[in-house]
Amino acid sequence: MTALPPLDPLLHSQLRLAIMSLLMSEETADFKYLKEKTGATAGNLSVQLNKLKEAGYLEVEKTFKDNYPHTEATITETGKDAFETYVNQLQQYLKP
Repeated sequence: MTALPPLDPLLHSQLRLAIMSLLMSEETADFKYLKEKTGATAGNLSVQLNKLKEAGYLEVEKTFKDNYPHTEATITETGKDAFETYVNQLQQYLKP
């Protein structure tokens, strides 16, 4: 039997995986959208976005929109590659 590949611990977190899944289809999403879709608290979402940014999986842009802070996250090519690798490796766990 072949050893199963290790899963990326950064993507193995439920919230980070949800963020990446959303951005795989949307590519760019604002903080409010991600918060609504994931059900995360603002603080937790912010921490997880920073972890993904530090890994190079996302770019995060902070601006002001109508005098309110506005944060947008965009998935990078590195992030897309990491997500696709994660999904492929996970599929190996599901094969009989």
